[in-house]
Amino acid sequence: MIRTVSTTPFTDQKPGTSGLRKKVKVFQQPNYAENFIQSVFDVVSGKAGATLVIGGDGRYLNRTVIQTAIRMAAAAGFGRVVVGQGGILSTPAASNVIRQRNAIGGLVLSASHNPGGPDEDFGIKYNVANGGPAPEKVTEAIHARTLSIAEWHAADSADVDLDTLGEVTVEGMTVEVIDSVADYAALMETLFDFDAIRAAGLTVAFDAMSAVTGPYATEILERRLGFAPGTVRNGTPLEDFGGHHPDPNLVHARALYDTMMGEGAPDFGAASDGDGDRNLIIGRGRFVTPSDSLAMLAANAHLAPGYAGGLKGIARSMPTSAAADRVAEKLDIPAFETPTGWKFFGNLLDAGMATICGEESAGTGSDHVREKDGLWAVLLWLNILAATGKSVDRIARDHWATYGRNYYARHDYEGVDSAAADTLMGELRGKLATLPGTSFGALTVAAADDFAYEDPTDGSVSRQQGVRVLFEGGSRVVFRLSGTGTSGATLRVYLERYEPVGGDLDAETATMLAEIVAAADAIAGIRQHSGREQPDVIT
Repeated sequence: MIRTVSTTPFTDQKPGTSGLRKKVKVFQQPNYAENFIQSVFDVVSGKAGATLVIGGDGRYLNRTVIQTAIRMAAAAGFGRVVVGQGGILSTPAASNVIRQRNAIGGLVLSASHNPGGPDEDFGIKYNVANGGPAPEKVTEAIHARTLSIAEWHAADSADVDLDTLGEVTVEGMTVEVIDSVADYAALMETLFDFDAIRAAGLTVAFDAMSAVTGPYATEILERRLGFAPGTVRNGTPLEDFGGHHPDPNLVHARALYDTMMGEGAPDFGAASDGDGDRNLIIGRGRFVTPSDSLAMLAANAHLAPGYAGGLKGIARSMPTSAAADRVAEKLDIPAFETPTGWKFFGNLLDAGMATICGEESAGTGSDHVREKDGLWAVLLWLNILAATGKSVDRIARDHWATYGRNYYARHDYEGVDSAAADTLMGELRGKLATLPGTSFGALTVAAADDFAYEDPTDGSVSRQQGVRVLFEGGSRVVFRLSGTGTSGATLRVYLERYEPVGGDLDAETATMLAEIVAAADAIAGIRQHSGREQPDVIT
């Protein structure tokens, strides 16, 4: 039996760069989650009899919304729903299942690296048939539908047992509960030399941050690769991530950092985030920035079996440092600069124009799925360490000696008053024409713009993707408001200085960027608008 429920629109259901993210209590409002899910289903064409994938990162409300989504999928006419055991699917694993099962798409229930729990964050993202996040034309259609929705539909059925593998039927629709880890682990074995990694005698510390990657890392690192029990720390997914913030950076993964900088540190340390798509890479005594990690992985990817034939191209988000561009130039392959958001990489990957992509926000991945993939990056690093016999520190030093070094940092001002943040960006855009030629200390502005991107595969244009101020000599600062928060605004300031081969390649990053930090505040009036003397997080 299908029931129909009358509803009225909510005006705050516009998806951001990674779907709809709000506080749990917002999603718990009557009809709120149902309105958004129904709007997704109303926009999806060809769903009759099709396969839909559903899974999430295990955060609070995950199971409840999965049950709702299953009932609504049955009412919408889907033929099959594939759901991860326990409601668990990491974001890259969900992308893989969508692709392997020829699904029409999937609902990924996550707020990524945001905190979880009854008073924290939840999110719903729709991924399309290629396994990647819905493109803007789809998210815009979903948003438009949320503003006119009048009813939603669901099967009047009991909850599905999400913990038992197998198939059941809901109103004629098959619901298949699958092993969340098996298909993903099998894919990793086709890309990397597990025998070489096992034989290398490496020691590893991996922090799953009480999030979704725990079961995947335990299966792959401890069982299949044979690393010692306990290699995976905080490996059990918890609804509130143990009360911690599952963002793999030097603030929230501080315990791992301290381990890797201390006496007797393992050879390699890594962490992943709430939904498993981000990564943190630290060698013994050496932190590797996400921008540098992308460049180093691209330069050495040929050492892994899955990439032995070379790369078709490298893509990075605009705020990510230009380090990867220098690798692309040496390899004589294209380098693409896109807006922030993994969906912009999807077209390049589908067209065979790029193989490896990355973002400064700790997301790297390849054409094996259409999402960034934290464990993939960890395994590629391990494959490179095994193949070269070098340490992380040695690989980093050799890379800089070859390409030069892009000193880089991101300063996050979180929970800034939205009106104040909008004013800051508005004033910045208003002065772009007059900035060139202006000096700030020893730095002189060479150019300034509001980044716009024309997709080379379909000609679509995305505007106002971040304000760039480029200084003479190759340094720059980028200002952008993030779309991943749930309250207030997060101002991200990206700072970059290029030091060529032969220059000072092993200085303190803060020292090398000090002049650019001062210039950024002078240009944008960060303290004045935000009321902050310093950023909340530096990565």
